[in-house]
Amino acid sequence: MLKKRIKSTTLKNPLVLRYHRLMDAFAKSDDERDFYLDKTEGGILYLDLEKTQEEIDKAEKEIAEYQGRFFLIPKLTFYEIKKIMEGFVNEKVYDIDTKEKLLDIIHSKDARENFLEFIYDNLSELEKWQQYYQERFRVRIIEWLRQNAFHFVFEEDLELGRVIVERVKETQFQPKVSREIAQARAQLENKAKTYYSSEALNPRPKRGRPPKQVIKVVVELEFSRDLYNQMPIPLRPFLYIPDITNAANVTFSSRFETEEQFLANIRSTGAHPEMNTKFAALSKRLDSLKSLSDRLVSLQKEGVLKGISKEEITVGKGQKVLGIAKEVLPKGKKEGIKEVPDDGLFTPKSLRRRKKRK
Repeated sequence: MLKKRIKSTTLKNPLVLRYHRLMDAFAKSDDERDFYLDKTEGGILYLDLEKTQEEIDKAEKEIAEYQGRFFLIPKLTFYEIKKIMEGFVNEKVYDIDTKEKLLDIIHSKDARENFLEFIYDNLSELEKWQQYYQERFRVRIIEWLRQNAFHFVFEEDLELGRVIVERVKETQFQPKVSREIAQARAQLENKAKTYYSSEALNPRPKRGRPPKQVIKVVVELEFSRDLYNQMPIPLRPFLYIPDITNAANVTFSSRFETEEQFLANIRSTGAHPEMNTKFAALSKRLDSLKSLSDRLVSLQKEGVLKGISKEEITVGKGQKVLGIAKEVLPKGKKEGIKEVPDDGLFTPKSLRRRKKRK
């Protein structure tokens, strides 16, 4: 007796999607890589070429049988890639030399990878670039979801806790739920409407005074578990579930899966010898400062610096100032230090004022 295929039930709440995963799939989708989005449970399928041809054929056959459920994520064409890079240069890069250099790279061979390498070599442009292409991809993703009539929310935009989001996912096909789940569903419905507003595709610039510059703290969000109970068994090996928690984990590179791999390649190939030299010199200076700091801390614990600070109060003109220099420097360097008479630089202000009165 043949088993009947289980039909997918209608969702009782908006589909909860991971925006950063979608952003990663949109950035990587090309002629050699196919990504699909499941309209029933929100899972992303990646038909990896590393799988056997038999597995890929079975997956494609399974996807074809579920018409209206799996949507092929659009390919990122060369024209679109070029348009994104040119848009960033024209809108966000203000230095003339940097702008000319980037435009030359965009119109040369291997523009995408060389563009990224140059951006990562100019830290002042890196943060602007990450924010820019995140905003561009967000508009592109929302536009595509709207065209295919997805009823959705991005989990990154929700103010609900991880536990309650998981419970919503577990009961998303059940008509009757608890009051807590019903309230959470109502919040999701209100949030889903915002993605179909005109502002979602045309974000308005913030008006008023620019906010005070503060240290930017990247908060790692806690996401709900992936639940794909109705995913067909032949397609489960193709589920694409990378651990992406923020936009910085997504790379614009076509050759490398993550930002870590891209940066490791730059370091290993020596793509920027000048940057490597500067980094090495900076590291050497930091090590030197760290050893000096450790030495000062140890002297303070021993009470040496405390004694010196008391003696400084009684120092008068013509006395020697040597103590702290001899204590901080290595033993072999102490003997070469000459005694220098105090010219008043290290004399406390109170003593200098008294001497003037006399």
